[in-house]
Amino acid sequence: MAALDAWPAWPGGALALIGPAGGGKTHLAREWAQRAQALTLDRKSPDVAAAADRPVLLEDVDQGVDDEALFHLINMAAREGCGLLLTAREAPAAWRTELPDLRSRLNALFVAEIEEPDDEVLEGVLRKFFRERSIRPPKEVYPYLLRRMERSIPFAHEIVKRLDEAADDEQRPISRMLARQILEDDMENLDLFD
Repeated sequence: MAALDAWPAWPGGALALIGPAGGGKTHLAREWAQRAQALTLDRKSPDVAAAADRPVLLEDVDQGVDDEALFHLINMAAREGCGLLLTAREAPAAWRTELPDLRSRLNALFVAEIEEPDDEVLEGVLRKFFRERSIRPPKEVYPYLLRRMERSIPFAHEIVKRLDEAADDEQRPISRMLARQILEDDMENLDLFD
C-alpha cells in the first residue's frame, strides 16, 4: 500500500506490483487506477498513443506483452502527469524480452511484492469464503486447514467450495474429519501423477 500511495513519486514513474495469483494485485491496481484516473490497457494490444500524458495500468505483464509497446510505456511513465503500474506474478527480471534496452529498464523497475498469505490472512480469507456460503464450521477446522492446505487464496476458495459440496452430497456437517478427507483425496490424486 505504501508503494502504491507513493505515486507519482515512483522512481522513473513506474512500479511493478508482483505477487501470487489471487493475492490481491488486481484489486489494489484497480483502486490505484481509479484514484489516479489511469487508463487501463489491454496487454495483448496496448494502445501506446492513447496512453500519452496520463497514468497507465497494465496487468499480467509476465503473461506476454509487446516488447516495443512496453518499452515506450516505461519511457513515457517518467513524464509529468504520467505513471505506469504493471502487475505480474513474477519479478520484472524474469519477464521475457528480446530488446536489450527493455531488459535494462525492467531490471531497474521499482518493485512492490505481495507475499504469500500468512496464517492470519489465510484464516481471514477462509472465514470470508465460509461466510459467503452461510457456513459456520467448528473452530478446530481453521487450524487444521491452515497447517495442511496449500498457502494460496485460490486454494482457500477451492477448499471451502469442496467442503460445502461434500457436506451437501454426504448430508453431513463440515468438520475436521471432512476437511481431512478432502485433503487426503487431494494427496491421493497427486500421487497418481508422480
